[in-house]
Amino acid sequence: MRVLLLGADGFIGRRVAERLLVEPDLQVTVLGRRDSADIRFDLTAGSPGALARFLDAVAPQAVINCAGATYGSSRALIRSNTLAVATVCEAIRRSREPARLVHVGSAAEYGPMPSGVPVPESAEPRPAGPYGVSKLAGTELVLASGLDAAVLRVFDVVGPGSPAASLFGRLAEGLRRALEQDERQVRMPDLSGYRDFVDVRDVARAIQSAAVSAATGVINIGSGHAVRARDAAQLLVRAAGFEGSISEDARVAALPVQPGAGQEHPPHYPPHRPSGEPVQWRQADVRTARDRLGWRTQVPLEESLGDIWLETACRV
Repeated sequence: MRVLLLGADGFIGRRVAERLLVEPDLQVTVLGRRDSADIRFDLTAGSPGALARFLDAVAPQAVINCAGATYGSSRALIRSNTLAVATVCEAIRRSREPARLVHVGSAAEYGPMPSGVPVPESAEPRPAGPYGVSKLAGTELVLASGLDAAVLRVFDVVGPGSPAASLFGRLAEGLRRALEQDERQVRMPDLSGYRDFVDVRDVARAIQSAAVSAATGVINIGSGHAVRARDAAQLLVRAAGFEGSISEDARVAALPVQPGAGQEHPPHYPPHRPSGEPVQWRQADVRTARDRLGWRTQVPLEESLGDIWLETACRV
């Protein structure tokens, strides 16, 4: 099976590439902006016609789109998360043999949801800020494209390779610094919110499953459990062997709308970023993923966070 992978340099895309490239039955071609890509192409600037010619040359049976941006100006987010998706959809439509499309969406598309309730795919999206709006627009383009397509609406991704500016990337680095300098306190933002944390390796498995399935439409990808960020942080603290305390300071940048889901561009969270209404609760209803993809999570949160710490502690 021939697969074209977009966004292989990002947090999720790297894991997808690793997984696909070891499969003997898959022929994987990587398209992106960097020299490491098999095909150099900028989705935010290139034309659908030019991309369609590459598609005709590669003749993929599936296109996996992990490309995008998690932070930037509204214009930059629209270019990366909406305009680029329009280019991909139009190029596939123009190609001689339109491929199946698997597009990576975001739980940020849902926006604030009622506490204590898992969110199903049928919930009306109400994104709280520019990132969620740009991702939702991309999803709507895919759904309206008429293509054989699935959108995996991914929840809060964690695990090795987490961007340095993500919640646990930042905490791991803070713990490392505290241990090296014999400090007794690490400052973090408010950690009272609940999130549905899912390991990046499980996300990669879900994307691979979707690529070879016949499932279409929106599919939630999460653990199906909401965990208070404060409790998750303590798992990382224990993995590091840190005996000091975590200080939650409102002056520190707020809990990200989509922690750790950086794709091509790692996010940066200034103290007063215009992210919209804060999201205090997020939990996925994952029955569709189980029923239509045969997918369940395999990596427990404790292992995900332990691997983040191992990676951080071993960094030279």
